[in-house]
Amino acid sequence: MATATSTLPRVPERLRVHHVNRWLHPVAWWTWAAGLAVAASSTTNPLLLVGLMVSAGVVVELRKPVAPWARSFGFFVKLAILVVAIRVLAQVLIGAPGGSITVMPLPGVALPDLLAGVRLGGDVMLEPVLAAFYDGLRLAAILVVIGAASSLASPARVLKSVPAAVYEVGVSVVVAATFLPQLVADVARVRANRRLRGRRETGVRGFAAASMPVLHGAMDRSITLAAAMDSRGYGRAGHRSAAERALSTAALLAGLVFATIGVYGLLGTGAATWWGPALVVVGIASATTSLVLAGRRSIRTRYRPNAWSASDIGTAAIGVVVAGLFLMAAAISPETMTTSTSPPMWPALSVPAVVGVVLAALPAFITPAPPKEAS
Repeated sequence: MATATSTLPRVPERLRVHHVNRWLHPVAWWTWAAGLAVAASSTTNPLLLVGLMVSAGVVVELRKPVAPWARSFGFFVKLAILVVAIRVLAQVLIGAPGGSITVMPLPGVALPDLLAGVRLGGDVMLEPVLAAFYDGLRLAAILVVIGAASSLASPARVLKSVPAAVYEVGVSVVVAATFLPQLVADVARVRANRRLRGRRETGVRGFAAASMPVLHGAMDRSITLAAAMDSRGYGRAGHRSAAERALSTAALLAGLVFATIGVYGLLGTGAATWWGPALVVVGIASATTSLVLAGRRSIRTRYRPNAWSASDIGTAAIGVVVAGLFLMAAAISPETMTTSTSPPMWPALSVPAVVGVVLAALPAFITPAPPKEAS
């Protein structure tokens, strides 16, 4: 019996959309986080800073992979809380007197004239405490978004995206960046094992007993990493002529000089001149040329290199747009980005900054979920 065949055209395999979990490009995550960090550094508005941290937390909650290095976000959140507490406590205990609203009367110690402007203790005033809280909250927001990127971007895939010219430096940075997440995972593993065995896991004795297995695991990983790097030819480089090395060095130095002068033209002169942005562009182009020339000495290859898709580009673009919206809000309505503490006022909001906070959480919904397996 003859069977009917479909006359519909077949879609090529490379054009089909596969709705599967996949890793997002690590540069996309770090670009998104860098944009949020720039936005956080441009304001002391507590509502906007808390909004950025909440947006980063939503993205981590919905797109965090199942991997040991993905557990570091909680540590960064605790570190951010500690930073705010230390900043406020330092202002209460050691700070310049000021303000007109007394929150709590405390005894103070008068310091010598050599340390004029600083006092120990004294009445706690509302205005300087609020200023210290806002400054600490800004640093806390930067720490939270950096922790979000370190929890979302796979360190192994970050290393694949490092330019060939700075591959050795990239390996060192990735190893250093993964030290803290691995340490957090080791501590959690050792504490869980001690809990299952009915042993003490808190207090000084619990910490002392858990420190030795953690250090032993770190030593084993370092030995394994050294052997793996040596077997993969770490540090070996291809031959380059003296002219190529000189041209690469000159391009790098020229790029740094042009970029420095251009940044001074943008920020230091106080006037909008054309040569500042032009020199920044020239400096970036020269530095990029140096990296390309220096990369020719690398003889390594990439297995399954990271690929960019619409969601990767969109995530990176969101970070740039968020930073741009915050900078725009700072230029249009600076009073909404710097909350007044003398006299204390309720924070005001601007439409571009609020839109930026909402857009910051968008990668949680436009990006694919990570694979179940760690990478």
